[in-house]
Amino acid sequence: MALRPVQVNIKALDDEAVGRFWAEALDWGVSSEGPGVTNVEPGGGFVWPDPVAVCIDVVAVPEPRTATKNRVHLDLATTSAAHQAELVARLQALGATP
Repeated sequence: MALRPVQVNIKALDDEAVGRFWAEALDWGVSSEGPGVTNVEPGGGFVWPDPVAVCIDVVAVPEPRTATKNRVHLDLATTSAAHQAELVARLQALGATP
């Protein structure tokens, strides 16, 4: 059986805000296993580890990032130029910057 990624872990000062952003961006839901952890996962009967989805865990850390850019980038697939334009507009409405 081949290995495959099942989860991305992001560190953030505000795990809830970052988790809400990605949940809105992906049209997924959020849950939490405790304070300081926001889980972003697909809805509709999701059970971890899902055979297809790669989930996102956002974990709170006390120190701000030290680089000017985030160190985690998620690439999203689109189905057409129109879908890409809609996705970019939705992400920008959520606060993403180019």
